[in-house]
Amino acid sequence: MARFTNGVFSLINSLIMILGLVSIGASVYLRLHHSSSLCQKALQLPLFILGASLFVVSLLGLIGSCCEKTIWIKIYSFFNFLLIVGLLCFTIFAFLVTNKGAGKALSGMGYKEYRLGDYSNWLKNHFVNANNWDEIRSCLMDAHVCQTLVSTDPRVNQQVLDFYKTKLSPLQSGCCKPPTRCGFEYKNATFWIVPKSGVAVQDPDCTTWSNEQNKLCYDCNSCKGGFLFNIKKEWRMLAIVLIFITIFLIILYSLSCCAISSINRSHSKYSKFGP
Repeated sequence: MARFTNGVFSLINSLIMILGLVSIGASVYLRLHHSSSLCQKALQLPLFILGASLFVVSLLGLIGSCCEKTIWIKIYSFFNFLLIVGLLCFTIFAFLVTNKGAGKALSGMGYKEYRLGDYSNWLKNHFVNANNWDEIRSCLMDAHVCQTLVSTDPRVNQQVLDFYKTKLSPLQSGCCKPPTRCGFEYKNATFWIVPKSGVAVQDPDCTTWSNEQNKLCYDCNSCKGGFLFNIKKEWRMLAIVLIFITIFLIILYSLSCCAISSINRSHSKYSKFGP
């Protein structure tokens, strides 16, 4: 039974170590491919911290299972317990800060629109504040978010009804066109004009919109809302993954306690037959 427990303990630790290395690799990939922007920073740092923590803890577990020394397993159990608490806290936090914010469905349209005010203050203060947005905007422009909209769907340059049926991503909906509530007249996917009667509502996004292709609605609150929706989606997915990882770590913590008891019984048994 002790050998079986130790084998399962080693196997799960090996899987956790591989997962940690994958997480670190994903973080490094995001760093190398987006080193000059904040577009992927929302996931880059959490992935690296998660991967490094999983790797170190699982390494301690493997050392303990191979050496069969209770001191190593106790050290592993201690850090594993801290990691479990940390993951639980982060998971709860991630769900709390991403609880608010969702796209507003528009009748007869294939896309949703996003409002900055719908998101939590923490997300707004940490990702789309005045210090970060210039860099994020530059990143979005380099990614050709709006140019891709025009080039990949020829319908958007034909009739306005065809455009309204187009499925836009949150960024395309928020950054590449003015909000529908402004009442602008459609010319093509990224060119809209103010009607002679003026804008339909008094909204800062309506006056921020520009037909210049390097401006559009990149400074609009709707663009920031679309960006935060992507962050919310990524953090929600990460939080769900962390729930499963935490379950595995709890199993490992239980197995480590069993391993300590097993090693102590084994040492006690041999000590009875010792000199």
